[in-house]
Amino acid sequence: MKPSSSADTPQHGPASQAIDLGAYFQRIGYHGFCAPTFEVLQALMRHHMASIPFEAVDVMRGQGVDLDPGAVDRKMIHGRRGGYCFEHTSLFRRVLQALGFALEPHLARVWIHGGSDAPAATHASLKVEADGRLWLVDVGFGGFLSNQPLAWRPNEAQPTAFGTFRLVETRDGYMLENRYQDGWSPLYEILDFDWQPIDFEMANHYVATHPQSLFKRELMIARTEDKVRYSLSNNRFTTRFAHGMTQERVLDETALADTLAATFGLPVGDTWQAMIAAIVARGDGGG
Repeated sequence: MKPSSSADTPQHGPASQAIDLGAYFQRIGYHGFCAPTFEVLQALMRHHMASIPFEAVDVMRGQGVDLDPGAVDRKMIHGRRGGYCFEHTSLFRRVLQALGFALEPHLARVWIHGGSDAPAATHASLKVEADGRLWLVDVGFGGFLSNQPLAWRPNEAQPTAFGTFRLVETRDGYMLENRYQDGWSPLYEILDFDWQPIDFEMANHYVATHPQSLFKRELMIARTEDKVRYSLSNNRFTTRFAHGMTQERVLDETALADTLAATFGLPVGDTWQAMIAAIVARGDGGG
């Protein structure tokens, strides 16, 4: 894998626009070492996913998503918002690059929603080198996924606190699968291709603006701590504990607003109230 530099990020922006590591570390509560090692990679991933939620509120509200590095940092670091995969990947990639990690970004086809036709490549994740090995690093997946790097070793089952995963070689790349009681189920297919900046821009534009985009219709929020994962699918709130129990409840308007603020740390304001009311009025408790 060839090392990538801040000058060739898939999200456009001047290479000189360095990330403020101090502000980022404060945002995620990280006080550890800063070296391109697996131990640091693992710790940063855990802190990131515990502190910065997955969310696409701006898409649901029709505001679009700006992948300029400055816009991402203002939103997710200084504005204490979350983001979806392209924003998380932009932020975490630039952090890792600043620390000297070699990495590659990849687009993927998400298969968890079913269907026989190949879906568009609308998800972004990272392949990262650390301690002489390659790792799948994904801090921005809205579906259920581990909060630790997964070894880039095909066909090897990898148990984690939040399930067992494996990578399986496909014609076009690698399928990430999750094991359930009745066997393996696909999550997304990582496409092995030399992706260019415009590919990420186009994928982001599609997901943020297309009328059929999932995030136009569904509120999806997630945050993962070491022993528990919190998620919202519209107004259905799920708490899933590591290696065990799951709790669910359907929220009314007040509870939904409170959960967005208290559990996910989002700055819920008056401008969000119409969205919250519409979600609860549908009364479906999730997709």
